[in-house]
Order: sequence, then C-alpha cells, then structure tokens
Amino acid sequence: MIDLKNYGYTEIEAIQDGLTPGRVTELRRERYTVMTGRGEVTAVLKGAFYHSAEMRADFPCVGDFVLLQYNESGDSLIVTVLPRRSKFSRADYSGHASGYAKTIREQVVATNFDYVFILSSLNLDFNVTRIMRYLTQVRQSGGQPVILLTKADLVDDYNLHLSEVTHSIPDVPVHAICSHTALGLNELAPYLMPGKTVVFLGMSGVGKSSLVNALLDDNVTKVQEIREADSRGRHTTTHRQLFMLPSGTMVIDTPGMRELGLFDAGEGIHASFSDVEEWFPKCRFTDCRHQAEPGCAVLAALEDGSLPRERWEQYVVQQHEHKYVQNRTGYLIDKNARNKTIAMRSKQTKKNGGYKK
Repeated sequence: MIDLKNYGYTEIEAIQDGLTPGRVTELRRERYTVMTGRGEVTAVLKGAFYHSAEMRADFPCVGDFVLLQYNESGDSLIVTVLPRRSKFSRADYSGHASGYAKTIREQVVATNFDYVFILSSLNLDFNVTRIMRYLTQVRQSGGQPVILLTKADLVDDYNLHLSEVTHSIPDVPVHAICSHTALGLNELAPYLMPGKTVVFLGMSGVGKSSLVNALLDDNVTKVQEIREADSRGRHTTTHRQLFMLPSGTMVIDTPGMRELGLFDAGEGIHASFSDVEEWFPKCRFTDCRHQAEPGCAVLAALEDGSLPRERWEQYVVQQHEHKYVQNRTGYLIDKNARNKTIAMRSKQTKKNGGYKK
C-alpha cells in the first residue's frame, strides 16, 4: 500500500463510496498516470467529464489530486479534480496567424506545488527580462519563486550574472548551480523537504532534465545538447511528469517553453512592479495615463531617474499583453456561455416537442 500523504494528499472532504483518491504524476496526450493508495494506475477521463468541463483548464494536470473509479484490470476513470491550492498557467495562443491570436486559452502547466524553480542558463541566451516575465506569472500561481542560474561552468565568473539578477529582482532567492559538477546543489536543500512539491520552469535547453537527473542521482530523463549557434536548447522533456526524490520531495518537470504568454497576470504584475505602481497615487489626476498629463509623477520620476526607464517599459509591455489576453479570453468565455445557452434552449425545445410556430 502507498501512503498518499507522502505525495502531499490531505483529505479535505468525504469521499464518495466507490471512488479512490490519487495524484496525477504523468500526462501523455489523453492518458494519465495516477499514484493511488493501491499503487500506480493508468487512467482516462470519464465521458461525462468532457461535458462538464467548460474549458481545457478544467482538465486534470500533473500535480492534481483526483478522485477516480479504480479498475484493476484496465484503465481507471477520473471522475473529479479536487480543488487546487496553486496553479501555474500560461496563455495558449491557439489558431494564431500573422501575429493575431484568434482565441487565447488558459493552459495549465502544473498544480499543487510549494516552490517554483525558474531556470535560466548562463550561456549566450541569458536574459533577465525573460526571467522577470516568468516571475510575474509565478507570483500569480500561489507558489514561492526561486531563480536558478544553471550551467555556471559556462562562465568565468557567475557572480556577475548573480549580481545582475539580484539587483533587478532583489526580493527573490537566486542560486547559481551546475548539475554536472554539483556546484550550488547543496543550497537547494531548504526547498527539497519531504512532502513538498517543486515545479521546474524555463526555456528548452536550460538544464531542467539535467537537474532532475542530478537530484535523483539517476539518468531518468533525456538530455540533449544546445545549439552552439545561438545557445538555444532543443526540446528534451516532451511531456509533464512528477518525480519523487530520495528526500521525499516531489518534482514536476515540464517541457521547455519558447515563449511564455502571460495569463490572468494582474496580481502577478502588481506584485512584480510594486515599485512602479507606487508612483501612481502621486500623480495630480487619478485617471492619469502617464503619457503627457501635467503633474504626472511617473513622467517626473522618469525624467530625474528615480524610476528607471527600462523598468517602466517592462511594466508597460506586460500590462499591454495582460489587457490584450484578458480581452480575448473574455470574448471566448462569453462565446462559450452563449453557445451553452443556445444548446440548452435547443434541448428544452426538443423536449417540449419541437419548435413552436
């Protein structure tokens, strides 16, 4: 028997007879691997689930706790996804063409975690602005961010990059590591505690799989070399998976992201740019757009250097993206609601014997 408490499960409500709790540890297309008290099982979604889940974000994800109908001779059926205590999402620009997204959906990457390790490689593709984008979405997730600067053996002095990140992001722990030499891995011990869950995020080739292997002391995930031409990585992890470390910590490894689209990131932006928004109440007008209005505290701060222009521009870019995604997402939600209403009316009409003249 498996003690699900070791996988972070705490019974929050009475379980209906015939259902078994479990935690999703792997997702490949429409097939799930779930750890239950009886051991690991494969599972699929119950047919009714597709009708009740309005959007893909409601589908189970790696890290989710679920209730399922256990089947010892075949696939079990996932019936319910239990409430999530944390969730990392990104904007999925489905159907985009010529830079215009027809629909924007929420893509849930991982759930029910305590820490989020944002990995960035110390190679030619090192980019602090990209780290800040990840940080904004992490602060929206409910998990605690930790920044890992990987492949520290690629630079002569990683302390220069370490200082650059800590200067730009002073309130988040930052560690320089090398998975191959074990440099800095001992600094991760406070996060890797029994019963805790850590999710790894970052672009392709930043060393997520190498770090998983180093922590497991085993080559369980494939590792590929980066392209020397641009220091960009090739996709190594092709699906999301949860691993149990010897320490009892659970790690969720995720595929690399070429670009992180912000989703529902209002609170994350507010937390990441509190130093920018603190100027807003000082403006003469409450509806100041910070463009050319007289008495604008933001413009004055930009002029005298109190507010770094690069910082302001980063804030503006993230806010514009957030508003665009919110508008497109709102449109999709309204459209789904209208379609649902039409379907219900049609069903009721047929039930009453057809259309009335």
